[in-house]
Amino acid sequence: MPMKFFADLLPVILFFTAYKLAGVYPDSAASLANDWLGGGFAPSLVPILLATLTTMIVTAIQIVVVKIMGKRIDKMLWLSFALITVLGGATLFFHDPLFIKWKPTILYWFIAIALPGSSLLLGRNLIRSALEAQIQLPEPIWARLNLAWALFFTALGLLNLYVAFSFSDEIWVNFKLFGCTALMFVFVVAQGFYLSKHMLEDGSTDAGGT
Repeated sequence: MPMKFFADLLPVILFFTAYKLAGVYPDSAASLANDWLGGGFAPSLVPILLATLTTMIVTAIQIVVVKIMGKRIDKMLWLSFALITVLGGATLFFHDPLFIKWKPTILYWFIAIALPGSSLLLGRNLIRSALEAQIQLPEPIWARLNLAWALFFTALGLLNLYVAFSFSDEIWVNFKLFGCTALMFVFVVAQGFYLSKHMLEDGSTDAGGT
């Protein structure tokens, strides 16, 4: 689980790193951007363009590595790859960072729709499928947990758009790594306290869950 979390976060970390390095070494970054992307864009766009290109390359490498290892490629990795290819490609082609800024929100909202959608249409609680090997909970609690995650990702998507459209690129890049990760951590910890309390009270999957 820790390795998967790191693998999921790796493109975000390298996006942040590439952006910051481009700011620290502007001349080298500008030269690199001109060589790789052909120029024709404002110097202020160099950091986010290089960060976007870095993320596109890293995500593609992740797909290849998973294939070489003979493992099944997670659906979320496929989705992330598709989004970074389309939106990242649009950012590089049009020299407009707004495309890449939409990527987290689209990903979060896809999850927010998939969680209740899978439960309603397929009768499958995705959160339960992911966690039931580690914890046992009453069915009503699994339903609440599924809804809570859907609402959380909906809110996180809105917050990403607010930061993206209200603040500078640098603030958004910082929020993308530190803000979203911190909010996710706080939500998971709060969820853990709730589940621990409930499990102490109910103790089995047969409980009613109030």
